[in-house]
Amino acid sequence: MSEELKQLRNQIDAIDNELLQLISKRAGLAQQIGKIKKSGIIYRPEREAQILTRMQEHNPGPIGNKHIKQLFIEIMSVCRALEKPMSVAYLGPSGTFSEDAALKRFGSAITTIACDSIDEVFRAVETDTANYGVVPVENSTEGAVGRTMDLLLQTSLIICGEIQLAIHQFLMAQQTELTQINKIYTHPQSFAQCHQWLRINLPQISDIAFVPTASNADAAQQASIDKHAAAIASQRAAELFGLSICAENIEDDPKNTTRFLIIGKQTVDISGKDKTSLIMSTNNRSGAIYTLLKPLAQHGVSMSRLESRPSRTGLWQYVFFVDIEGHQQNENVATALAELRDKAAFLKILGSYPAT
Repeated sequence: MSEELKQLRNQIDAIDNELLQLISKRAGLAQQIGKIKKSGIIYRPEREAQILTRMQEHNPGPIGNKHIKQLFIEIMSVCRALEKPMSVAYLGPSGTFSEDAALKRFGSAITTIACDSIDEVFRAVETDTANYGVVPVENSTEGAVGRTMDLLLQTSLIICGEIQLAIHQFLMAQQTELTQINKIYTHPQSFAQCHQWLRINLPQISDIAFVPTASNADAAQQASIDKHAAAIASQRAAELFGLSICAENIEDDPKNTTRFLIIGKQTVDISGKDKTSLIMSTNNRSGAIYTLLKPLAQHGVSMSRLESRPSRTGLWQYVFFVDIEGHQQNENVATALAELRDKAAFLKILGSYPAT
């Protein structure tokens, strides 16, 4: 070993020791905060969003902001667990993109609860079986997740945050010879996201049976016990079920992204870069939508999403899901919402939370 290399490694060792002491000091402070809070709320989305923003703004490099953000999410996750253990429900089983989203946002120092359906995720949080839930709400390719939207209308739970997860689909099997595949297990939405790739890259596609599954992880599990079958799922699902990757990133849209919501029972304070979600409806008359949206325009509130959904209260009756920029405590947003409440036949504010 050269003297120069030895000196550099010694410097790294010294820095590692210093980092360990600083992280331990941070953890000790978190424990003190936990004692002050006692049984209070541990997860503060607005506070964590501010920390992550500050760390990225002050990042000197050479580590990129993406990795700095995930590094500090893990640090906060471990420190948060010292204050109080936290559980998060998601659409299971283990290996789904929903679990990936939960771990991306909360870090690994949580107790995850796999649920069989989106309904069960909501129920777990409503009954305090889980502190929070993570549910998919829309995909950039396939659009809205109807069941999540229906349950948001019915529940008393609040949206506490959002997660944007890049979705990369992998074709996996017990072996990597594509010509040996005669069956593919896949969630219907994953199949739709990869349809063109499959048509081009599997010449025997007309002879392949596509079997729908409840989740991507379920697809991988089925393929793990079927010698001539493959699955479309995440890379982590392949690792969990011992499958080989036949092809990676087979999604037709390389920017394919799913947006997830964090649902809970707490209101979230202003973080500085926020979003507010709401549901509204109007009477069926000419210009009704214009009347509803006018207060937003008048008070300079930008709308990032507008989507209709059957209200289930009558034939051709709809509710509108709206995302706007800003927190409901911001003056212009509060004024616009007050006017909107007077004009709408129905208005439900689902929550304000840090925007990603």
